Amino acid sequence: MKVRVFSMLVDNTSGVLSRVAGMFSRRGYNIDSLTVGVTADPRFSRMTVVVSGDEPILEQIEKQLRKLEDVLDIKKLEEGDSVCRELILVKVKVGAKDRQSIIAISDIFRAKIVDVATESLIIELTGSQSKLDAFIELLEGYEILELARTGITGLSRGSDNVTYL
Repeated sequence: MKVRVFSMLVDNTSGVLSRVAGMFSRRGYNIDSLTVGVTADPRFSRMTVVVSGDEPILEQIEKQLRKLEDVLDIKKLEEGDSVCRELILVKVKVGAKDRQSIIAISDIFRAKIVDVATESLIIELTGSQSKLDAFIELLEGYEILELARTGITGLSRGSDNVTYL
């Protein structure tokens, strides 16, 4: 099974997210990750959708997305030709004896401690999915109280493939 990342430029109007998500649900496709945010031009939003499936299914998803009138442009973000990142927040239960070791692990990954409480730390980390997965794996010996991931967002490298509207 392949994973495909689509970066879409869409109209920044109400209902766009619902129409895109509806296309997936009507056809029985699953969305692995979805992020949306306004671009430098407030008329448009960038939507990054991660899906998985075999090649014919992925091609069908792309064709169906292109048919939606709110979708102005679609790019497939290929590994090596694009930059993809994800943000994670992890709340870890920590006592005084474990605090330094968790801070050391965070430093190795260039993570930030964004909240310190008597019994817990909240750690923020940005990077590739594999980096975030490796970080979580190292924290398995500690009690993770809460975890939130943003999902992947990305852009193609260079200025050759930019869509101007």
